[in-house]
Amino acid sequence: MRGKSKLAKELSTEQREGLLHTLKARYEKNMNRHIGLEWADVQAKLVANPEKLWSLHEMEITGGEPDVVGHDNKTGEYIFYDCSAESPKGRRSLCYDREALESRKEHKPKNSAVEMATAMGIELLSEEQYRELQKLGNFDLKTSSWVVTPASIRKLGGAIFCDRRYDTVFVYHNGAESYYAARGFRGSLRV
Repeated sequence: MRGKSKLAKELSTEQREGLLHTLKARYEKNMNRHIGLEWADVQAKLVANPEKLWSLHEMEITGGEPDVVGHDNKTGEYIFYDCSAESPKGRRSLCYDREALESRKEHKPKNSAVEMATAMGIELLSEEQYRELQKLGNFDLKTSSWVVTPASIRKLGGAIFCDRRYDTVFVYHNGAESYYAARGFRGSLRV
């Protein structure tokens, strides 16, 4: 079983090449997101980390349009965020986490944001990361995205989400068990 799950997290040569082509094209189209970073360096890091490439593929096929948005000089890691204009289509109608999902007695969503992110090998954006993303463009003008919720809020049954309206980033709260067709989540990945 262990070997099987490892194989599931590897891309075929065709998938890998297709994803690298897509990521490079997005990188070149949105140079303002990664000033001072060289694609050749990013690509070398991606090729050396096939499991991270698999996670980026998951981000891509669920509509996230991942793009490199930074570089951690201490660790040498490149930072990717979902940069789709709206919250990724393949990650909407989700409650916040497993506890919230289990608390629903009826009309349960198919999954939770936290569990889906974990399965994809990514993390939900924090509020701070969400605000950083919004400095790179205008995102979630019609949708909203769950973000990492402080334990003190989650303990009381709530969760937080963000969006951009009136040229301002707003942070809201909701019951963690709630889900909406226009709310998903954005992820981050360090490679």
